[in-house]
Amino acid sequence: QVQLVESGGGLVQAGGSLGLSCAASGSFLTINAMAWYRQAPGKQRELVATITSGGSTNYADSAKGRFTISRDNAKNTVYLQMNSLKPEDTAVYYCNTEAVNRWGARLNYWGQGTQVTVSS
Repeated sequence: QVQLVESGGGLVQAGGSLGLSCAASGSFLTINAMAWYRQAPGKQRELVATITSGGSTNYADSAKGRFTISRDNAKNTVYLQMNSLKPEDTAVYYCNTEAVNRWGARLNYWGQGTQVTVSS
């Protein structure tokens, strides 16, 4: 079992910055890809950014140039630095990861979510 604990959400004015972090703990052999998703009220959950264990990244068009995903493999932690925030970035942000357990099974886990609110 893997637990993902997120932190760093909050309220910020448009144009401001916020940093999110998500730490994985529990019983696993390795953490593979890690990602951030978000879900705004009345909308489907959408992918924001992903990062592989080797550090390769991918971003949604809405995040390119403004958000940066990174990770610390030693700490099993993924980060999301969000700059030039817009009101449309307001959402609950979720951490997601694929972990390999001791039996070699790849399992997918979600964090509890952290609210990001951008005021205009």
